[in-house]
Amino acid sequence: MEVELIEIREFLAGLTPFDHLPEEALDQLPRELSVRYLRRGSKFPPADGGGTNLYIVRTGAIELRDPAGELVDKVGEGELYSAACVGTEERQGSDLQGHAAEDCLLYLMPCSRLGLLREQYLEFDAYFTASLRARLQRALMQQKGTLAAGASLSNIPVRSLVARAPVTLSVDSTVGDAARRMTEEGISSLLLLDQERLVGLLTDSDIRSRCMAANLPPETPVRRVMTKDVHTIAADSPAFEALTTMTRLNVHHLPVMDGGKPVGLVSNNDLIRFESANTVYLAGAVRRCETVGELAAMSKGLPELQRKLVYAGTTPGHLGRAISSVTDAFSERLLELAEQELGPPPVPYLWVAVGSQARREQTVHSDQDHALILSDDFRPEQHDGYFLALAARVSDGLASCGFPYCPGGIMASNTEWRQPRRVWHSKFEDWIDQPARKSIMLACNFFDMRPLRGLRELYESWYPDILARAADNEIFLAHMAANALTARPPLGFFRNFLLVHGGEYDHTLDLKLRGIMPIVDLARVYALAAGQPERNTAARLRAAGDAGTLSKEGAANLVDALEFISTVRARHQAQQIRNGREPDNHVQPDELSALERGHLKDAFSVISNMQDALAQRYQTDRIV
Repeated sequence: MEVELIEIREFLAGLTPFDHLPEEALDQLPRELSVRYLRRGSKFPPADGGGTNLYIVRTGAIELRDPAGELVDKVGEGELYSAACVGTEERQGSDLQGHAAEDCLLYLMPCSRLGLLREQYLEFDAYFTASLRARLQRALMQQKGTLAAGASLSNIPVRSLVARAPVTLSVDSTVGDAARRMTEEGISSLLLLDQERLVGLLTDSDIRSRCMAANLPPETPVRRVMTKDVHTIAADSPAFEALTTMTRLNVHHLPVMDGGKPVGLVSNNDLIRFESANTVYLAGAVRRCETVGELAAMSKGLPELQRKLVYAGTTPGHLGRAISSVTDAFSERLLELAEQELGPPPVPYLWVAVGSQARREQTVHSDQDHALILSDDFRPEQHDGYFLALAARVSDGLASCGFPYCPGGIMASNTEWRQPRRVWHSKFEDWIDQPARKSIMLACNFFDMRPLRGLRELYESWYPDILARAADNEIFLAHMAANALTARPPLGFFRNFLLVHGGEYDHTLDLKLRGIMPIVDLARVYALAAGQPERNTAARLRAAGDAGTLSKEGAANLVDALEFISTVRARHQAQQIRNGREPDNHVQPDELSALERGHLKDAFSVISNMQDALAQRYQTDRIV
């Protein structure tokens, strides 16, 4: 096969759905394609395309617009345009007008040849016949299949325990050099290299026993005091093998090797931390802490907990519940410590969680959102000093534990969100009866509130009436629906014009703002319309489907979209934690495979379709 054809074959072999074709079909396929170059601005499909074709975009991008000129789709590198060959419900190609958004190199396959391949190979055909929901569900199964079925030292690779890149030093260095490097990096061991070859290991213990105890000067070469016969372990070996090796050899560190090069170091502390980093252990340990300082130290285990759960194949729903339950434990323990210091509260109170914690959808990147509902016996001049001090201690304590202050000030330390029950009741009535931009934004936050600690009757005595009031007010629901449409999903996100521009997250995709939050907002509207009390997003969608305010199919599609986008975000954050970085919601397009980009596009299409349906139902275009 000619070099050019081999290169095209390799490109197709890594592209869905061609990766489902057998070798012999892939070998033949490049000879049956034609190549077309389109300059930027050219009409697509080209008028002289030579019949109906499947188009494969090798480089560049195609924009597709509806008759009104609105951008509805974008086909980019590694993606297919099949409207001429396949009549799908998601892509009405005959109604769209396309052009090359930039110079494009295209491969064209006659629809007749595509039809033969679909007849011969069922898995290949499934890509074109599967509904959007079926593709999402298959993508979720693939995502789960790439992670471990459960977290134990016997079924995770050693590389997943490596918390940071290896810290190395030349074997020609001195003990003084090594000591300074270890101090700077805050570590207790160094890998020593001769060129790129691992030749030794130096630990604090080596320096104490072989250098200081022997009265050797800092200028002593590390060669003299290092451990020379270093035992290593392959990066893909089971973590349990690392444990048994360290136990058998009575050593506390093992260099982790990949292809003959060190990729990190695993210690017995890493193994112990992995075994103990689970929700029950961490939440229980939090409740035994006696000071804010102890809580802050304990909070350092949260990123490890999230990383472990992700690599264990935990679903985003279970991950959110696990992290939120630990956050609950931090909040409750801080309240207990504050009461120990300040004394018993002068009137009953209820501390409520708001936002993602209330929905049980937190990750370690979440900030704090909370409020106080006070007894109607509350008198500001007599009692507010106590509750301000209580709220400040909890807010500051949570900040010390790695939960940033709420940028919008939704915290109990803010007087506006530290009010008697009657005031809270009145606030909700006003938000429902007099909807405006600010009041709707506040309603979105506080309709998610969840009681955490205190007298629950301060919430349960009036909130059911508020739910019924909201469900009966179509104008309020229409305003909530309009708010749910403000963040549109980034269809075609991998092209620059749809990415974040400027600032710290330049040229990234915000999976939370443009993917997860639109589903959260949709679920809230549908649940409120049904008068359902659920707070968790997936639970709200299912409840709305059962109640009939949302179709069961629509609910299932949104649940699948939420899970897929959240899974991509969770894996992104787990990798950041593993690399010693602060986790965020911003994904570089290069982090994602062409397959993941395609499935994300399906998920974003679900959101867009449901937003359009909500807009039509509540006629949101009439809301000023």
